[in-house]
Amino acid sequence: MSGRNIICLMGPTASGKTEIATRLARRLPVEVISVDSALVYRGMDIGTAKPDRQVLERVPHRLIDIREPQDSYSAGDFVRDATAAIEQILSAGRLPLLVGGTMMYFRALTQGIAELPGADNAIRAALDDEALRSGWPALHAKLAQVDPAAASRINRNDSQRIQRALEVYRSSGRTLSHWLSAAPVTDDRYHFLKIALIAESRKALHERIAQRLKSMFANGFVEEVRMLRALPGLTSQSPAMRAVGYRQVWSHLDGDYDLGEAGRRALYATRQLAKRQLTWLRSENELISVDPLEAGVFDAILKIVGNCPDEPG
Repeated sequence: MSGRNIICLMGPTASGKTEIATRLARRLPVEVISVDSALVYRGMDIGTAKPDRQVLERVPHRLIDIREPQDSYSAGDFVRDATAAIEQILSAGRLPLLVGGTMMYFRALTQGIAELPGADNAIRAALDDEALRSGWPALHAKLAQVDPAAASRINRNDSQRIQRALEVYRSSGRTLSHWLSAAPVTDDRYHFLKIALIAESRKALHERIAQRLKSMFANGFVEEVRMLRALPGLTSQSPAMRAVGYRQVWSHLDGDYDLGEAGRRALYATRQLAKRQLTWLRSENELISVDPLEAGVFDAILKIVGNCPDEPG
């Protein structure tokens, strides 16, 4: 294998990626690139656990706050933006450190991305109308009829992915699985050193998730969503508002259920997200796993990165 080294620090939500990344940035000549589909949005700070201003001043993160919440942002957009950032960092003689939990973005960057049909707003609007009438599980059932392989990978309540799969099928006449099976556009310029923060104790991870979510609500998460709702063009079906936590608080503000129920649903959805992230990680090749809850984890990661050859052979 050849190519210039890129460090990938991966892991489920609440596994401590930001803390490790900021510590690495103080010890090594790295620059951080965020790999997170929610952190790209301005104004979504509390519910995304976005690094605060003090952290970002000490350790700047690229690809944070680059879109308005009304905008869409795809895996293809990420690959384009991340590749440009990687080249700038390498040209400056520094080491790119990609940090985040959006596994689809990591997969698209490291293994290539299929050329999918573009967005079709009319089809999306029609699907939103169908979902309002019959619910996303019903649309998931429709997806299972035309693309059972995609349906098996997508949760029956994952509105964003259900919509995208049906949109691709209705706009092109071919299933998402067909498009994804096409040979992806790969990039062999880089060698990716993939380090995953995976706690041996699932219970401990769940406790960290619950504590972080509790802090979000205590620090103004509901008010943040209330302010976002006032933005023109932003709806509950906007990609940004389908992020875990945001959709549950939005429904609470719509009067669908009380705040306690919103918190319970957000906690369940976040745990499910972590489960999906871990499933993605288990399917990754050449992955180095470390337990973020073990003593000495930072030194172990520092050693792994330090042993990475300049030009892998």
